[in-house]
Amino acid sequence: MAALVDTAWEAARQLLETPLPRRWSHVQAVAAKAERISAAVPVEDRDVLVASAWLHDVGYSPDLVDTGFHSLDGGRWLRRERYDQRIAALVAHHSCAWLEAEERGLDEVLAAEFPREETAVTDALCFSDMTTGPDGQEFKVLERLAEIRSRYGPEHLVTRFIGRAEPEMVVAVQRTQRRLAGDVLLSRCRAAGVPRSRG
Repeated sequence: MAALVDTAWEAARQLLETPLPRRWSHVQAVAAKAERISAAVPVEDRDVLVASAWLHDVGYSPDLVDTGFHSLDGGRWLRRERYDQRIAALVAHHSCAWLEAEERGLDEVLAAEFPREETAVTDALCFSDMTTGPDGQEFKVLERLAEIRSRYGPEHLVTRFIGRAEPEMVVAVQRTQRRLAGDVLLSRCRAAGVPRSRG
C-alpha cells in the first residue's frame, strides 16, 4: 500500500508545487500530520488517510478547476484518473465539504456523485487539515478557523461555510484527539505488561 501514498504524493506535487507553492506547503504539512496521527485510524486505513491528505487540495490546481469548488473538482479528477473510489470520495467530502456544497448550490451534485462516510478516517483527515495553516504552520482548530475567516472576509461564501461547519470540525478534531490518547494509553499498558481488558 506504500505505492498508494507515493502515487498520491507525486500527483499532488505535479499539480500544486509550481502553480500554487503556498498551497503545496499546506498540503505537505497536512500529509505529514496525517502520517503522524495515523494511529487514530485502523491499521488497514492508514495509507488511505495519508494518500487522501496528499490529494485533498488537488482541486485547487488551475489544470483541474471546473466548478470552482475544489473538493468536488478534486474528487472528479481522481475518479477520471481511476484512483481508488474511496479516496476520491474522501477528497470530495473532506473537512465538511458537504456544507460548503450547500452554500454553493452543489450539495445535490456532490451527494449524487460521491458517497460520504463518517469514520475515524474522515475525522483524522479533517483534524490534519483544520489544524494546519496555509503555510504549513501548526494551529489549534479554532485558530485555524479564525485564520480562514480573516483571509476571506466576513461576507464571503467560505466564511459562511466555516461558521456552519465549525461545530462539526471541532468535534471531529476532538474525536481524533481521544482516539490518539486511547492509542497512547493502550501502548503504555502493553509496554507495562498490563493485560488487555476483555470487558
